[in-house]
Amino acid sequence: MTVDFGRLVRSLIARAAAYAVAGVMTGSLLSCSGRPPGQQPSAGQGQAPPVFTPVGPLPGPPANPTRQENPFQSDRAAMAEGRKLFERFNCVGFHGGRAGGGMGPSLRDPDWRYGNSAAQIFSSIAEGRDEGMPSWGSTVTQEQTWKLVAYVQSLRTPNEPDRPQ
Repeated sequence: MTVDFGRLVRSLIARAAAYAVAGVMTGSLLSCSGRPPGQQPSAGQGQAPPVFTPVGPLPGPPANPTRQENPFQSDRAAMAEGRKLFERFNCVGFHGGRAGGGMGPSLRDPDWRYGNSAAQIFSSIAEGRDEGMPSWGSTVTQEQTWKLVAYVQSLRTPNEPDRPQ
């Protein structure tokens, strides 16, 4: 038995084209509302306007940030806990053991690309940043994030827990 590959290919192409046309026609029929393009239904026609509901986390800062001030700003115990979290979440693997830089940037420098205010650091941790900083917002609680912020802001200050000698 010999197989005519040309005939087989033509048959497959014809079937694929038929499925594509059927899909376009089905989509056209499903989207047809019986109105000319651009005409909106009147209020009495019983159609509500479409509702858009986001699925999953949205990129960027939240629309209504809940807190801008760090509640642990001057809490030395929270700074020490932030240091432990820095190690536990393997921030040391990216920013270095004392946050002096590694694969990622130093957190001891005075100049930061995304800002060094408490709110900006919180945003960087929670939402992530381009070029390698993952988003931790779904893994780390807000309280833990603020403790990490307190630790990071304590770097190069007398309040820094476990300072390098």
